[in-house]
Amino acid sequence: MRTPASLLADLLAADPARPRVTFYDDAPGETCGERIELSGKVLANWVAKAGNALQEELDAGPGTVVRLDLPGHWRALYWALAAWSVGATVDLDGTIDADVTVTDDPERVPAGGEAVVVTLAALARSHPNPLPAGAMDEARELATYADAFSPWEAPGPRDRALVAGGEHTAYDAVVPSPGWPAGARVLATGDLASVLRTALAAWAVDGSVVLVREADPARMPGRLAAEGVTLDPR
Repeated sequence: MRTPASLLADLLAADPARPRVTFYDDAPGETCGERIELSGKVLANWVAKAGNALQEELDAGPGTVVRLDLPGHWRALYWALAAWSVGATVDLDGTIDADVTVTDDPERVPAGGEAVVVTLAALARSHPNPLPAGAMDEARELATYADAFSPWEAPGPRDRALVAGGEHTAYDAVVPSPGWPAGARVLATGDLASVLRTALAAWAVDGSVVLVREADPARMPGRLAAEGVTLDPR
């Protein structure tokens, strides 16, 4: 069974230094204009830290529901992979009770349950606003967790991996088989559900993603050429 965690291991085994995520932020606001590139090794380090935070601090594992209340952003990718690495369910719809909420807005932290507040800016060292009592400040605290991760328990094939668009997808079906060329460099845009599916499909063929948040159409032709994008699934 191919899982998101096994995909990440495959990327590291193939070439840990190769870029696997290239991110552009076109969304209005303080992060507009950011460009971030993550190699397989760097992506795995972020996943390990987030996975350890989920497992050690928030008691997440198979059966845990992790609500991802984030835009299509590079930080959302590693939180999704971290949740899958501990065997949890990633919920994008917000229609089921969450055990852990990962959000970029302190005002959307629920009254009950565990919460992580993410600051999207690349160089942030703490969240700029006050956080609810008990919420984890990702920018301040995530760096304290280890760069290596080992799950305490693996998910079963029929355990729920993803809730998105009203559909529930099990672990044995969450990694797609897109039939794309090996090593494809794929454009990923849109909401988080679309971004996650595109990223998993690209990594399944030993590829990489160019992720653009709220893409500016005027910038896209030159950007796709500069980044060597070989597949635009829009």
